[in-house]
Amino acid sequence: MSPFQSKDLTIEANTIHKERTMEEYSIYIDGEWIRSEKKIRVVNPATDDAFAEVSTTDRAGVTRALESARRAFPQWSGMTGMKRGDYLLDVASRLSHRAEEIARIITMENGKPIAQSRAEVSMTIDHFRWFAEEARRGYGRVVPHQADGKRNFVIRQPVGVVGAISPWNFPLVLAARKVAPALAAGCTVLLKPASQTPVCAVELARCIAEADLPAGVFHLLAGNSSEIGNELLENPICRKISFTGSTEVGKQLIQGAARTCTKLSLELGGNAPVIVFADADLEAAAEGALITKFRNTGQSCVAANRIYVERPIYDAFIKAFVEKTKKLKVGNGLGEGVDIGAVVNRQALDTALGFVNDAVTRGARLLHGGARWGDKGNFLEPTVIADVPDDALCAREEIFAPVAAIYPFSSEEEALRKANGTEFGLAAYAYTGNVSRAVRVAERLEAGTVGINDSVPTTSNCPFGGVKQSGWGRELGAEGLDSFLETKHISLGIA
Repeated sequence: MSPFQSKDLTIEANTIHKERTMEEYSIYIDGEWIRSEKKIRVVNPATDDAFAEVSTTDRAGVTRALESARRAFPQWSGMTGMKRGDYLLDVASRLSHRAEEIARIITMENGKPIAQSRAEVSMTIDHFRWFAEEARRGYGRVVPHQADGKRNFVIRQPVGVVGAISPWNFPLVLAARKVAPALAAGCTVLLKPASQTPVCAVELARCIAEADLPAGVFHLLAGNSSEIGNELLENPICRKISFTGSTEVGKQLIQGAARTCTKLSLELGGNAPVIVFADADLEAAAEGALITKFRNTGQSCVAANRIYVERPIYDAFIKAFVEKTKKLKVGNGLGEGVDIGAVVNRQALDTALGFVNDAVTRGARLLHGGARWGDKGNFLEPTVIADVPDDALCAREEIFAPVAAIYPFSSEEEALRKANGTEFGLAAYAYTGNVSRAVRVAERLEAGTVGINDSVPTTSNCPFGGVKQSGWGRELGAEGLDSFLETKHISLGIA
């Protein structure tokens, strides 16, 4: 069985191959579903065929949404956390009832295998349930007074209106990581999904609308990223922007936010290393690295970008890894047992092929793949390259494709130096059978999340985010709620 599949994630063949006709979707502003003449065409990267159109808004529409969110804020923030949590649990329930349909939509607009889309919907539901409980835990504290006649309190209050900007690679769950905690904290929210993958966000908005949240608490926007982003940055109603995307765009948001002191949470690019020590369980390490690399067709900010293997097991690891890679099934993500779907578009395919060609030109060995798969859609054979030189593009830049680059190392110090030798620090992984080394390496790896003998360390109840140029702040865990709360000190004079 594939490492990406499980028996409970299979679906009937007649469901898999049922084609959808072109559908039109509205955006959601001020409690109303709105259609516009200007629309985004959503293309299935596995077929290059458009299957949906989503209405858009202009900057005036964003302004309207912000004003509506401001009006709704006092009522929503004034509710008890328990009541807001009840709303979020209702959203989670509606997502659960429609999980299969939403998973199919994710696969059609993103290209990932259906089993992984189902897993994304499941994690989204878990996020809403987690923050439904966290909603009642925006704790403050009583501070012992230092002057007679005074009492001191610290309380936590919602930031205000929030702009949430989500990416295309995990289009539903990364939207949920912003929307769920912001709503739980008492903020009102404007969600702007990626233009490549807006349909699953429409389905999320539908679940929120059907849960009867008060009008103005949540809005779904689609359209020109610059127009929407500039209004969020420049309009003082928007008190915070939470963004997941490239480091380049994140820096642009930082520059724009400087003019208004708009708060930012940024989850940006990654260049994740995997270190495999000679004392590791070789089979487990090869399997773990395979999952970390090829999950979501390699289109993940926490994917294994650089796989460092200690020299005594270097050849054995490569043999095991290549054998496992050869067993991965490539195809339309709606197909049965598919492990590797289409990359998001032709530009992504060409960029990945460019990384492979650059590495081979510089002396790397191409061990498997390295070419486009099929004659339709945007598929890349799962690719393995070894002996990759440190000056190759894929050693310095995020690959974001099913391309595994493997490097040898001779010592722990060398491995850590190379692993940390990047401006990014979102995630890192290591495989070892030595407990002392596990602790030592985990502490020294410069990343916001470290998986030791664990290929998928992310979970709702632990913080997620990066160091260095991989971002500001944390999502998930208790920290996920904190990022949407302000801290206020109250000094009370008493007789």
